[in-house]
Amino acid sequence: MENFVFLAVLFAALCHAGWNALIKIGLDPLSTTTLIVIGSGVVGLAFLPFVGMPDPAAWPWVVASSVIHLFYFAALIEGYRSGDLGQVYPIARGSAPLMTAGATTILIGERLSAVGWTGIVVLVVGVLLLSARGGREFAKVDWRAIGFALLTALTICTYSVVDGIGARLSGNAPSYTLWTFIGNAIVMVPYALYRDGRGVFPAMRFYWRRGLTGGALQVLSYGIVLWAMTLTPIAIVATLRETSVLFGAAIAVVWLKEPLRAVRIAAALLIVAGLVLIRSA
Repeated sequence: MENFVFLAVLFAALCHAGWNALIKIGLDPLSTTTLIVIGSGVVGLAFLPFVGMPDPAAWPWVVASSVIHLFYFAALIEGYRSGDLGQVYPIARGSAPLMTAGATTILIGERLSAVGWTGIVVLVVGVLLLSARGGREFAKVDWRAIGFALLTALTICTYSVVDGIGARLSGNAPSYTLWTFIGNAIVMVPYALYRDGRGVFPAMRFYWRRGLTGGALQVLSYGIVLWAMTLTPIAIVATLRETSVLFGAAIAVVWLKEPLRAVRIAAALLIVAGLVLIRSA
């Protein structure tokens, strides 16, 4: 993988951790997630005139992605309602890369080297290790939250494959990205109304800057990822993206005051080792 692509995906991971941290503070997870998704839709509309249109072959993938993302947001919201950021986030993000690597191998015939597979496995182990004693004692772990975290991982795998293919077919990854986020906003608003009636929206007027900030981070992060997927195997990019858990863990410890334990340090070392392997693959 070229250095520029490698560093760009790591920057995307930082942006991804940033908007996930915004979900856990301030408003309830449903309201905050809806606000950020609307923000990403607004950002998408604002930049759409500058990127043109994707190839018509990509439109079914845009629609499919928006639907899958709705399930992703729904599962993520429920996970954050029950669990700590430092526990739910690593499980959700860490379980997905192996699923994605397997899916891309079977469905679209991408082949990874032994070093690449080793790097993915090492990084995933580090990511999952970060969830150990995430901010609660094991005896107090909310297994409902973990279940939703695993469901989130399944949706991550699904939309990663769908969007990787869609971005390649589009011939215009930035346009595909923006239309995907516009679609996400279109499906998220009715879902929020269904879950919480009109009560989900009143408090948002006080946090609109957070919505635009989170939305911009979403668009920037995923736009970089989809661009990278047009140049590099989907599974490699999807795995590198999950280094966002390192940034998420730092945010959880410094900002949300979740405890720092030796196991998290060991996990960080494994993630770095996985990065080195993937970079050399």
